[in-house]
Amino acid sequence: MNRYTGDSLHVAVIGAGMGGLASALALAKHGIPCINVYETASNLGFVGAGIQLAPNMARILDHLGCWESIAKEATDIKHAGIRRHNDNTELAHVDLSYILKEYGIPHMVGHRFSLADAIFNACKKETGITFHFSTSCTGIKSWTPKPTITVKPREGEPYDVSADIVLAADGIKSVIRPQILKELNVEAEVTDSGQSAYRIMLTREQMTSDPEMLELLDSDQVTRWIGERRHIIAYPISNKSIYNISTAQPDVHFAAAPSATYTTRGSKADMLDNFKDFCPLVLRMLNLVPEGEVCEWKLRVHNPLPTWVRGSVALIGDACHPTLPHLNQGAAQAIEDAGVLAIVLSKLPDHSPDSINKALKVYEHVRKERAETLVALAAASGKTLHLGEGAAREERDKQFAALKDKGGPSPDKAVDAEVQKMILGTDVMRIANDEFEALFQKL
Repeated sequence: MNRYTGDSLHVAVIGAGMGGLASALALAKHGIPCINVYETASNLGFVGAGIQLAPNMARILDHLGCWESIAKEATDIKHAGIRRHNDNTELAHVDLSYILKEYGIPHMVGHRFSLADAIFNACKKETGITFHFSTSCTGIKSWTPKPTITVKPREGEPYDVSADIVLAADGIKSVIRPQILKELNVEAEVTDSGQSAYRIMLTREQMTSDPEMLELLDSDQVTRWIGERRHIIAYPISNKSIYNISTAQPDVHFAAAPSATYTTRGSKADMLDNFKDFCPLVLRMLNLVPEGEVCEWKLRVHNPLPTWVRGSVALIGDACHPTLPHLNQGAAQAIEDAGVLAIVLSKLPDHSPDSINKALKVYEHVRKERAETLVALAAASGKTLHLGEGAAREERDKQFAALKDKGGPSPDKAVDAEVQKMILGTDVMRIANDEFEALFQKL
């Protein structure tokens, strides 16, 4: 099927998070000539936090020409350690060096801003991409013949934008998702996971007087401390100048908050109380966090949607498949969305609404089941990690011991070889490319 070369295709992208940025770049790299990105924030302003850079993400970013700069300051993770929360005993140790041999790219970790900044800088080199910061989308005004959105600059009057395609990468608080569902007479409200997270970054200077901390910072290891209903995961980033710590714990502070509240300024005393039964090493690290710099994030999800597509409008990333962080695949799955969208839209036989809808349906076919499977796996893995006293935890720890001694399945699915094979060994862009014609003709 030859790519259509008639009138220019105009794509409006709502949101400049990982999914929106990657979509804009991927579309431009695949010949889409006019891409406008609308972002509520005045700049990228990504919150300082680490992020896991799995090979399935890196493969796409390498294809898009922006992986090299990200990898330069990322940490090549060769080991994963799972430790008991209260005494720091190692329950399992996983050698991750096989990932490079098996998939051609190592598993790395880095700074979230470095990832976003690299994609953004690559976008700025593409003449077809225009960013509109401080401009929010208030919704879809009309669906046909071309979708029209209403956008509102922070300082200015609202105006309408018509495009051939609208890609809603506007996150868990998406304004487009409920509109699509309303058209379908479907309800799929955002739901509380019952969990929240602290995100912490400690500098080398803060850790320099503690040999145990420095050993962690200088390692090539992801370490997870697991306890009842809570855990901590940590790893070095930014050329090992920063130790990134992320937690998961029962949600207390958001339970009575308005549903629109997703972050809050946390209390250091509350954070320390949450993890008071963790080992001295963890508590020493948490104690280094300055008072007033504790931020807590609510972890929210929603049930699988019946569809991600309505006409020439499609959802991307957290707008359609938000996930808990226990599988380290949130950003990677949004970037997979971007890669597949670029393939299917570059293969359009024409720019008619019918063809565009079919192409977006191909995107959904390639991505939806896979993304939702990983969302479910992440939730299940979190439950296993957070087991309390009892037979189930004893069985889990036996599996960890067996993994440490002779290999085998891991209760922590983020480091399970078979799960990794399914995640890392799948090239979604290749699948979209190979299967597009057959899938498109069936629709």
